[in-house]
Amino acid sequence: MAEVHPFNGIRYNQAKIKDAGAVMCPPHDIIPPQVQDDLYKRSEYNFVRIEFGRELPQDVPTDNRYTRAKATMDKWLAEGILKAEDKPAIYLHEYTFSWLGKTYKRRGIIARVRLEEWSKRIIFPHEGTLSRSKNDRLNILWSCQANTSPVLAMYQDSAKKVSALLENEAKKKPAIKTGMQDGESHVIWVIDEPAVTQQICAVLAPQPLYIADGHHRYESALMYKHERDNYASPTGEESYNFIMMTLVEFNEPGLLILPPHRLVRGVKKPALSGLKEGLKTFFEIEEIPIKSPDLWPRVDRILMGSLIDVRLGLFGIDMEKLYLLRLKTTVDINELIPAFHTDIYKKLDVCMVDHIILEKLIGTAIEGEQAAILDYKYDKQTSINCVLDGEYQLAILLNPVKAETIKAIADAGDRMPRKSTYFYPKEPAGLVFNKMD
Repeated sequence: MAEVHPFNGIRYNQAKIKDAGAVMCPPHDIIPPQVQDDLYKRSEYNFVRIEFGRELPQDVPTDNRYTRAKATMDKWLAEGILKAEDKPAIYLHEYTFSWLGKTYKRRGIIARVRLEEWSKRIIFPHEGTLSRSKNDRLNILWSCQANTSPVLAMYQDSAKKVSALLENEAKKKPAIKTGMQDGESHVIWVIDEPAVTQQICAVLAPQPLYIADGHHRYESALMYKHERDNYASPTGEESYNFIMMTLVEFNEPGLLILPPHRLVRGVKKPALSGLKEGLKTFFEIEEIPIKSPDLWPRVDRILMGSLIDVRLGLFGIDMEKLYLLRLKTTVDINELIPAFHTDIYKKLDVCMVDHIILEKLIGTAIEGEQAAILDYKYDKQTSINCVLDGEYQLAILLNPVKAETIKAIADAGDRMPRKSTYFYPKEPAGLVFNKMD
């Protein structure tokens, strides 16, 4: 089903760039202005200049962040700062990172994958996207003709065939090894032996892939393909028919999925003052003092104590108490959620937040001019602190979604609301990228 290939990736020339960690950057969607400035200062060759360069007040269509990204890429290629791989390769990426004091290690393979329409059910999405991010990546594609950062996707390897091949490759000398920086480190092995790459591609070929992170990058690439097809008589083998992906096995120990807790502001006073009574209509409420010494262990036990009923945390109605919400068994979910959604969708915590709390009780749209202002944090205490500090009115705490749930909802042909999952950390840009013809 999925068509996976090795490719001649472009990497920093290690003869000229000694510290790979200094030139990497996060993907574009998590580079706020301060981080962008820090990356510019870290190295004159930091990849942020290509992935997500600065906007300038004097930008015009012929001189802007996208044209400058193209000029920078061409310049670094001409100067030998960037260099194409001599042979087609698949790249084994070992990503070591920490979250809340625990160290994780995630292995994935970076390869080139044929773009497929969603309707073919070969590559599956699991949540919605925003047009702004898609337009940004489409502009980069037109300007640079390159996948500057990978889509993260999941695959199944029940027989551990790919795992065995990768384990053997990991015994060899790596091509890139960074030191620990910002709590993270990276190791890259270049797998360019045709016998090995062919085996990996053959194992992956019979099965679908499930996008974990980068839906907007994938959809932008599809749009780019369609637009390029309009300018010629396509054969289907043009390089723009493919996209760079990092593929991770569903059961990879380091595949960490965090819950994007909702932070809400812009709620009108009448809606906020009547929220508790409204919640009682749909939920059983348990109140826990926010200063309770065993607050988070207790909350975790309750929130994650059942796989059957929906459980949420909510803070902001009473600054002394955290409300734990359990959907009442008498509530008919089918009356609250549009009928076209699947039963799996209707059991998701995030759907209860969007359809019951935000839409029905607070009376706000999820998107558009009437929407409350939403932000997302991935740590419960940080979310609570944002309300205590007065930045937001409400914090709504969710349970993390499991990888098998993502697969199930994708297989059912449904999609979760946007920002339902956060695969942590996101795959970086600047280790290797895919240049099109």
